[in-house]
This record gives sequence, C-alpha cells and structure tokens, in this order.
Amino acid sequence: MRFLIFISCVLFLNMLAPVVEATPKIVVSELDKVILQQKLGKFSKEKNLGVGELMLKLGLDFKGTPYVAKTLDIGNEECLVVNLRQFDCTTFVESCLAIALTIKSKQPSFGTFTTILEKIRYRNGHLDEYISRLHYFSEWIADNEAKGCVTDVTLKLGGLTYPLSLNFMGTHSNLYPQLKHNPALVNKIKVIEKKVSGKQFYYLPKDAVADHAKEMADGDIIALTTKIAGLDVTHLGLVCKKGNEVFLLNASSLGRKVEITSVPLASYLENSKNTTGVFIVRAN
Repeated sequence: MRFLIFISCVLFLNMLAPVVEATPKIVVSELDKVILQQKLGKFSKEKNLGVGELMLKLGLDFKGTPYVAKTLDIGNEECLVVNLRQFDCTTFVESCLAIALTIKSKQPSFGTFTTILEKIRYRNGHLDEYISRLHYFSEWIADNEAKGCVTDVTLKLGGLTYPLSLNFMGTHSNLYPQLKHNPALVNKIKVIEKKVSGKQFYYLPKDAVADHAKEMADGDIIALTTKIAGLDVTHLGLVCKKGNEVFLLNASSLGRKVEITSVPLASYLENSKNTTGVFIVRAN
C-alpha cells in the first residue's frame, strides 16, 4: 500500500513539474494541460456566448484557485508561461480571455490556446524578450485594441481624460530581477514608458462608478487606476453582476485566491485609498 501511495505521489509531482517546449519556448506542466482540456470540454457547448460572458463563466469556475505573484518571472530567459493552477490578477484575466477565445475558435486545442495567449500577452502578439511583454496594462489595452481583441469602452461609459505618466519600472529597476543588472533593458523600458505615456487614455473616476454600473457587462475587464507615481493600474478583475449591482471577480492578493469581492465594486474602490478610478475594457 505504501508503495502504491509513493507511486501516486511521484506521478502527481511529475504532473506539476513544468516542462519547456519549443517555438516559442513554453513553460507548462502536464496538470496545466489537463486543466485546460477540462475547461475546453466543460464549456464547449457554450461557445455561442459572447466572449465576456464566457470569460465570466470560466472565471467563476476558477474560484478558489490560489493567488501567487510573479508566476511569469521564471529564469532569465523570457518564455510563454502557462499556469492555470495559480494566478495573479493579470494572469487570471489573460487566462480567462485566452481560454474563452480558444473555445470560440475553429480548433480548440492547447496549440490554439498558446498562440492566443502569446498574442494577447506580448507587444504585437510576438514573444521576443522580457521587454516584449506588455508590462503596463495601459499598453496592454492599446496593443490588444489594435489587434482587435478588446475594445476600451471607458470613454463611452462616462470616462474622463487620464493623465498618464509612466516611469515606475524605469526608476525602480532594482525591483525587477530581469532589469536589475541590465542597463540596456532599462533603457528600452524607458523608451516604451515615454511612448505609452504619449497616448490618450480615459478613466472612470471611482466616485462615478456606481452611476455607470448598469452600463457594464458581465466579463468586462476592470483595471484599477492609481495615484502611485509612475504607475497606471494596480489591480485587475472581471465584472460580475448580481441583480443591479456590480462586483469584482478577481485573483486577490488579500484573499490569496480567486474570489468575488464581498462588497459591490463602487464600495470596494472607495475602500482602496490609492485607487483613483477604473479602465473598462470589453472583449471582442
């Protein structure tokens, strides 16, 4: 019996062990592939839903999944990391979007999923180096809107001009292992920061969120804008409507798991002192 338990444990650990696959280099465990196939099978009959609705259903199905920060920062070489066992707020949203688009594709498979994930996570849809990842969510919005993946609906929902001035990564490179000892990459990120800061963005101030909650749709991506100097947003989640009220489904660093906020979005934002408002993004 002990031998059988030992073998079972070894097999399970092997499923968790990440494996690097080629072109592009993908870091994925067998368990991640199993989880993906489970989601593709479970929601295949709902592929006619809108992408946002499907994202919300997938997000709710991930409830309880542990929150783990910096799951994308593995080693010195940038790889396409697939981790459906653990999320931070960004990888939760990206994974829900990528799986939803995979379900709605003509060939829902692991290969389709990784192609879509690379497309939405990296500038111009191409993984090159660490800098090619869309680190700032404002650029993520602009880049994915240009690729036709999402639409920024903030202005439509009452948004005001957002004064964007990005410099946090460039001035705090010591916080990022990939930048810490690489001045060339720091210079590249500073160029990106300046370029993105020159674009026009809109935000919905947090005291106006309650007035526009009815115009939000299930599965809309909500990004919390911040007063922290040099940053654009500090957290992401998905709209989850309950009656006439909007809640946030998110991978929470406080709750340490994927969960729905205990209070409506407007109240949640009011309790966040550094939050100024939100970007609202709708999947196409």
